[in-house]
Amino acid sequence: GESLMEFRDLKKQYQVLKPQMDAAIGKVLQDCNFISGKQVAELEEKLAQYVGVKHCVTCGNGTDALSLVMMAWEIKEGDAVFVPDFTFFASAEVVAFEGATPIFVDVDERSFNIDPDKLEQAICAVEQEGKLRPRAVVAVDLFGQPADYRRIEEICRRHNLLLLEDGAQGFGGMLDGRRACSFGDAAATSFFPAKPLGCYGDGGAVFTNDDNLAELLRSLRIHGKSPVSKYDNIRIGINSRLDTVQAAVLQVKFEAFRQHELEDVNRAAELYTQYLGDIVKTPVIPEGFYSSWAQYTIILESREQRDRVQHALKEQGIPTMIYYPKPMHLQGAFEQLGGREGDFPVSERLCGQVLSLPLHPYLAEEDIKFVSNAIRSALER
Repeated sequence: GESLMEFRDLKKQYQVLKPQMDAAIGKVLQDCNFISGKQVAELEEKLAQYVGVKHCVTCGNGTDALSLVMMAWEIKEGDAVFVPDFTFFASAEVVAFEGATPIFVDVDERSFNIDPDKLEQAICAVEQEGKLRPRAVVAVDLFGQPADYRRIEEICRRHNLLLLEDGAQGFGGMLDGRRACSFGDAAATSFFPAKPLGCYGDGGAVFTNDDNLAELLRSLRIHGKSPVSKYDNIRIGINSRLDTVQAAVLQVKFEAFRQHELEDVNRAAELYTQYLGDIVKTPVIPEGFYSSWAQYTIILESREQRDRVQHALKEQGIPTMIYYPKPMHLQGAFEQLGGREGDFPVSERLCGQVLSLPLHPYLAEEDIKFVSNAIRSALER
């Protein structure tokens, strides 16, 4: 059927923010400062302050944010980088792009995030085999919930590994009062339009407290330029900037995000959990964790049941998504790593059972009720 509702309602958000949004974009058009306008540096300062780190370095997209850190750390062939098996392709792609080997790690079934016990096992296995140099961990804040940094930071310290927080979906989340994107040695996020804080195109950022890393990133994102001159290139870099229109859009959205959107999306998620908690596995947010709810993902009993529920909802005009239908170790691009079915049972099971429901800060309670009732009747059939 035709969708009656939006999966993530950017149209409604624009209607609410229209006066500020049009003014902010209009100013960029008037000033014609399309690349590196002052709005970019202003935004970086605001975001760094919010996250609670010294530096925010914006760039062209979330994947480049991850890649820039890999480049800065000189991750290369022969290096092992540990990545969750249940995530978006980019988390592992950036490792392989540098010539390094992604080592996949199964996830915890209820948090959807990397399982610290299995991470420890994977690191020890690579150390014992002695073929690859363990260098770094990419921990993903999947669906808006921070990974278990209490344990992951400690594991990385013990094994002397760099830790990159992939906060592409995590911006605004918290763990023990610390904001997402403040963990590890550096963190990356994405401003893709559907993310908790999104722009009107592609955008991304790296967060860090490391002054040297920040300076290196600022050079790498503009062709490896020297801090003094744009035309003196002191290293090989890439071209990955957040443009001024996107920074202006993000300034407007960030105000709304801070003032009410993060609270509103948490309220919407709580309502789903109230309505659905007794009939399906709903997301679990443990003590001390706070999610920014990039997705609200339920777990069904089987692939057949998941597909049946998805179909029933579609017939009622309710859009849903499957994040993710295929684990990392079974992706065609990683075939040469020899991943087989059965290697990562939790990730494989989740790929057949997960379903993400419409969720955004502007979702009305009656819509949540409508979706929940549709799921209930699909399960009773």
